Amino acid sequence: MLDYHDDLDKMTIGELLERTAKTCEHQNALNFKVNGKWEFISWKEYYELTCLIGRAFCQLGLRRGEGVSIIGFNCVQWVVSDIAAIMGGGVPVGIYTTSSPDQCYFLIKHSDSSIVIVEDQIQLEKVKKIRPKLSELKAIVLMKGEDDDPMVHSWEDLPSIGKKFSEEEFQKKRDEQKPEDLATLVYTSGTTAKPKGVMLSHKNLIYNTGKTITQFYTDRDETILSYLPLSHVAEQEITIVGTMIVGGQVFFAESMEKLGENLREVRPTLFLGVPRIWEKIQEKMMMAGAQSGPVRKFIIKWAKKVGLESGYREQKGLPRTFSYKLADMLIFSKVKKQLGFDRCRYQLTGAAPISKETLEFFMSLGLPLCEVFGMSECAGTATFSTPERTKLGSAGVKLPHVEVQIADDGEILIRGLNVFIGYFKDEKATKGALDEKSWLHTGDVGHIDKEGFLFITDRKKDIIITAGGENIAPQMIEGKLNQVQLIGHSVVIGDKKKFLTALITINHETIDSFLTPLGVDKKENFEEYSKDPKIRNYLEEEIGKINKGLARVQTIKKFIILPKFFDVSTGELTPTMKLKRKFIMMKYAKDVEDLYKNFT
Repeated sequence: MLDYHDDLDKMTIGELLERTAKTCEHQNALNFKVNGKWEFISWKEYYELTCLIGRAFCQLGLRRGEGVSIIGFNCVQWVVSDIAAIMGGGVPVGIYTTSSPDQCYFLIKHSDSSIVIVEDQIQLEKVKKIRPKLSELKAIVLMKGEDDDPMVHSWEDLPSIGKKFSEEEFQKKRDEQKPEDLATLVYTSGTTAKPKGVMLSHKNLIYNTGKTITQFYTDRDETILSYLPLSHVAEQEITIVGTMIVGGQVFFAESMEKLGENLREVRPTLFLGVPRIWEKIQEKMMMAGAQSGPVRKFIIKWAKKVGLESGYREQKGLPRTFSYKLADMLIFSKVKKQLGFDRCRYQLTGAAPISKETLEFFMSLGLPLCEVFGMSECAGTATFSTPERTKLGSAGVKLPHVEVQIADDGEILIRGLNVFIGYFKDEKATKGALDEKSWLHTGDVGHIDKEGFLFITDRKKDIIITAGGENIAPQMIEGKLNQVQLIGHSVVIGDKKKFLTALITINHETIDSFLTPLGVDKKENFEEYSKDPKIRNYLEEEIGKINKGLARVQTIKKFIILPKFFDVSTGELTPTMKLKRKFIMMKYAKDVEDLYKNFT
């Protein structure tokens, strides 16, 4: 188990990196693919490069408190730029790669960014398009490639630029920093309004991550696969701060498309997946299982039954049975190796609610998912689960350094040294989130059982209040609907209505496997599937089965199959694949109207 140092809350990010570089000097820190082969830089090289890039930022004109916006997929340049900006007195701002030019403009302008780091020409063009409106912009850095624009500097140019800024002046900037100072801005995904800049201090990040790590028995052998957007606080907590505290190593995934391949290569010891990632893995495994022969299907069915029973036994503190050990030898160990989880001690899920069905699916295969709960405003985590201490469907118990309580209206409140400074340039929103007793109002609704486990029922703003006055949590119902492999996403509707309806999208990744069984011809245009009567009949049957397990007021009376699937690029999903409900309701207002038309 990691020996947590109490002095971590007295350190800045730069001091933490320097200490780890000294204690883990020649160990691998950051691993990346070059021409199909994994290469790495050591902790010593990581620290030295970061200092040099930080000096380059200062030479390019970065002043204390100015933003450094970063747009790109996870890579060495991203994390080095992030920490270099902090060490140089600036404030890093992660921007999702899917952001439009207008969204980039808002974040760059709002954060007072004077330097923008972009991954490639695609991201560079977005910045060039809005540059005339960015009067404070001093430099653009291109991670990959070169550009003739005099304001654009290639990544390879930065070391020589950095050497022009004195080490003494750079050290002076570092010495001025205090643990309570603003370290980074993490912008909310803006699901209902303009993104807000969450101000996190050095202490917020280091203290909370350090205290969280002590619950997971981690050490220098920790191996992380970084693939979730680094603009998100959870990925920063794990990839940047967490590995700095323990001296572990990070492998950067090549792309989302190669995630499965990279998982098998890296074999991480800890892995965080948002619910949609786990659902996609589940879908592929179920499709593969359906193609097994009768004998193997029988063995898998038996093993899953044993795995599920054993999972519930373990939650009660009971030991594993001999049957579990046999099932592990025959099935579980092979599944883990095939997925790349054979070394993984903790499979974490967070950032959004996950269905009970998905949790039970992985538990039945000896891969229990540990739920964690938190938000940008509390520096990532506030509650946690481990295989030794978990309850299915619970977000776990509170971290020892965090206070959690439930308000009279059911809202979850958090208080502690992990709670943010406030929203950047938004005192009104800050007062709305932090009350006079320093409680953070999360916007989530839930309850805590007698053993201290937190259960989250829904987002406060998402709760449906029907015309009959019934309070309904849509995410629970959506979780059940999304278990139907032909369904991509579902949105349950019914606020101020007499009954519930749903918008349904077809799963573009699984549709082909349903064509022959349903007798549906292959369509040239994906949108045509939404009009096929055989597909509709199948979904009506599946939703009917789900309705039988729900209370009458929770049942779906009508649904519409949308012609297109939801995507980040088309605006229905956040970069962490959460539904943007307000946007969806506006975009599909006519469809929603049709669902309730002619109802008497």
